[in-house]
Amino acid sequence: MAAYDLEEQEQLAEIKTWWKQYGNLVTSIVIAASLGVLAWQGWNWYERKQAGEASGLYSVLQRAALERDTQKTKAAAGELVEKFGRTTYASLGALTAAKALYEAGDIKSARAQLAWVAENGKDELRDLGRLRLAAVQLDEKAYDEALKTLSSSHTPGFDIRYAEMKGDVLAAQDKKADAVAAYKLALAALDNADKDSQKGKSGMQSREMNAPYREMLQQKVDALGGAR
Repeated sequence: MAAYDLEEQEQLAEIKTWWKQYGNLVTSIVIAASLGVLAWQGWNWYERKQAGEASGLYSVLQRAALERDTQKTKAAAGELVEKFGRTTYASLGALTAAKALYEAGDIKSARAQLAWVAENGKDELRDLGRLRLAAVQLDEKAYDEALKTLSSSHTPGFDIRYAEMKGDVLAAQDKKADAVAAYKLALAALDNADKDSQKGKSGMQSREMNAPYREMLQQKVDALGGAR
């Protein structure tokens, strides 16, 4: 029994020695890990809270847009950008507000909303914002600005629409050869999209659905004297 007590005392002494050397380090690691977990949980809670509040404000904006209340639409869009600019709802809100303001004749405000999305939106929403901004710039005959907007990088899913819009801008500038080249680029991108779709079950259906769009693009080419 004495031997057993002695062995325990030796082990205890070793533990005390080890703790004396490394105790502060272990404590620091445990505290850091605990703080990390708390920070992560806190961030997730904050993100959920932000998303919930942004969603509610976006609903307010949608109602205002439907009711054609431009002042309330602008106010809600501004609050979304100011308070929840990092959320998807801010970009969706700016796009919704831009459409409502454009239809109300407030082109300047609509353009500002689209410019924000073009600069701050993420992925497809950013690309859509740039495309719509270019359309407004085309309407305003700001052709060089529109071409600059369309020259920005975009996701492949927007290749067709960007090429078509570029053709529209060039056609408005009476640059027929360049416009035809842009429309043909859009047609080629559409053909590639159809080929990719044909690899799946809905390929034929997709091609049939795209037929009117393809014909419309071809009509633009023909109107400028482009060959089939």
